[in-house]
Amino acid sequence: MRKALVSLGLHAALVAGAVLTLLPLVWMVMASLMPAGEASSVPPPFFPSHVTFEHYRELFVHLNIGRVFFNSALLAVSVTVLSVLLNAMAGYAFAKLRFPGRSRIFGFLLGALVLPSQVAILPLFLLMRQLGLISSYWGVILPGMATIFGIFLVRQYALSIPDELLDAARIDGASEVRIFAEIIMPLCRPILVTLAIFTFLGTWNDFFWPLVVLTDDSKYTLPVALANLFGEHVQDTELMMAGSVLTVMPVLLLFLLLQRHYVQGLLMGGLKE
Repeated sequence: MRKALVSLGLHAALVAGAVLTLLPLVWMVMASLMPAGEASSVPPPFFPSHVTFEHYRELFVHLNIGRVFFNSALLAVSVTVLSVLLNAMAGYAFAKLRFPGRSRIFGFLLGALVLPSQVAILPLFLLMRQLGLISSYWGVILPGMATIFGIFLVRQYALSIPDELLDAARIDGASEVRIFAEIIMPLCRPILVTLAIFTFLGTWNDFFWPLVVLTDDSKYTLPVALANLFGEHVQDTELMMAGSVLTVMPVLLLFLLLQRHYVQGLLMGGLKE
């Protein structure tokens, strides 16, 4: 009886936590469908008096949010694809290939993890300027193509792959490229999906670096454009909520579709040496 009560209390607490977490998200969607000015009333209603899509129409027709959405999708997909490929290659090399200085190089990379990312903003900006990549998509894509965290994540997962499997492939005459493409990539799929989700979310939601490197407003990403929208339409709560919905929903749907692989990657990516 006591175990049943404890279990019931635990489940009730989890349900309450889930409701409190989802409540602001649900209200954001409801507010985006309210007539102009209704969300600003006191107290604010939870449901719209009547559903309207005028704010979404204004975003696409008058504020060119379609172009901004395309910019975010292009950058997020490009960075994700390149990052997964390069991080997988580097993680596999640090886990399974023998080369001089491997441990020292990896230790140096791990040491760099303790540095705040803001420290690298100025030198990175100067480097992008020297390369002529300011106000270009490549100025956003290039710095995100490989990360220390991604290399570490793949390396730790790849350590669990038996060396005998790779040695057998080498004895059969398989090249390192073929081993990587046909053995490592399929076996590392859970952690690669996890890394892809992390990378996509980080790139899609990134505000500071696109704000710094993209000076052309036709290349703005959703977070940057939404910040400008807040400045110009600070009283238009419903319009701002519509913009927030367009920013949040794609990544939320992506996570829901891939959550099984995401959880599997986190659980199986043990710190095996």
